[in-house]
Amino acid sequence: MAYRRTPAVQARLDAQREAVLQSAVLLLAERGYGGCTMAAVADRAGIATGSLYQHFANKAELSVQLFRRVVTREIDAVNAAVARRDTPQRRIAAVVETFAARALRVPRLAYALLVEPADAVVDGERLVFRRAFRDVIATEIAAAVASGELPEQDPVLTAAALVGAVAEALAGPLAARPESNGVTDPRAAAAEVVPALVSFTLRALGGRDDSDA
Repeated sequence: MAYRRTPAVQARLDAQREAVLQSAVLLLAERGYGGCTMAAVADRAGIATGSLYQHFANKAELSVQLFRRVVTREIDAVNAAVARRDTPQRRIAAVVETFAARALRVPRLAYALLVEPADAVVDGERLVFRRAFRDVIATEIAAAVASGELPEQDPVLTAAALVGAVAEALAGPLAARPESNGVTDPRAAAAEVVPALVSFTLRALGGRDDSDA
């Protein structure tokens, strides 16, 4: 007869898996993708490396689940910010503002999510990540075009271009390490970079930035 886990055993395994993922997120924020080895994650979670393989077959599988967890959190934050704005253009600005500000607040984590060299499976997750943000922006562009707030354009194409441009613009600030080159506080970088990205976004859409007044 096949072995069936008792509810208590399953609950213990679920809790252990959750601890592993939480530990992996912390390591990703501290050391980047390269530092999230199976051994390092197991050590941070307080379990044997062999026990980690009960939950994830290899680093690639762990990385996929790790990236999905962090990306879901970021998408939720962006959607919450969008819901608080009352016009399509302001909602688009909220996507860029929220995404960039949160990235600059945890630069090592954001760098790992966006641009750090990684395995092919991670690159695949990055595409999903970008498409999720693209779709949020495209929805608002379509609404703004329909209402006459923005000129006629392909919402999906424009949104994809904006996501790519914002990610590229953030790559430099995210790659800078305070401990290695004296870069200033992330809050100072956010104060400079985020408004510039919002302004760029609105101008690229053909809308009006508040600084144009």
